[in-house]
Amino acid sequence: MPRLSVGDRMPDFFFDTPFEAGRTLAQTAARVRGKTALVFLRYYGCPLCQYDMHRYAEAHEQLTAGGGQMLVALQSAPEQLAGQLQPGQLPYEIICDPQQALYRQLAIAPAASQKELAGLGTLFKLAKARAAGYRHGAYEGEELQLPAVFVLDRALQLTAVHYGARVDDLPGPKELAGLLR
Repeated sequence: MPRLSVGDRMPDFFFDTPFEAGRTLAQTAARVRGKTALVFLRYYGCPLCQYDMHRYAEAHEQLTAGGGQMLVALQSAPEQLAGQLQPGQLPYEIICDPQQALYRQLAIAPAASQKELAGLGTLFKLAKARAAGYRHGAYEGEELQLPAVFVLDRALQLTAVHYGARVDDLPGPKELAGLLR
């Protein structure tokens, strides 16, 4: 499948969370009156991903102020996350994709090399993550995986699409909140 663009319809898919199996994206998008942000990161053990997840959790009220919601997709196994997280610990749900099927389906490619994965901004962000106490956990999935963000309406129509060029190339909480309005 080629990369998605604004105006395309996001394909519907089934997914599992650490605490629930077999829901669809369409069911989930229909739960809210606003838009849904779908943020694809690497895996739970990645300190950059932990840092981003924490930043989005802290800003969750602003992110959902317009009646929308946020989901985070990780290449982590549901059973592993269920052992590390408690239900409701995060203010958003995690889509577990340990086989990376969604990443492939949505053309979210990994970087070609370690050199292409990171840039100067990555080093600054990693320093912030370490200063905040985030440490590398278990390796899962594709280590060179790049991020992506999709914002969709209740009909799964894409209103914003961002394929990251580096591992740190994501909209921050303030920018994502604007995309959800």
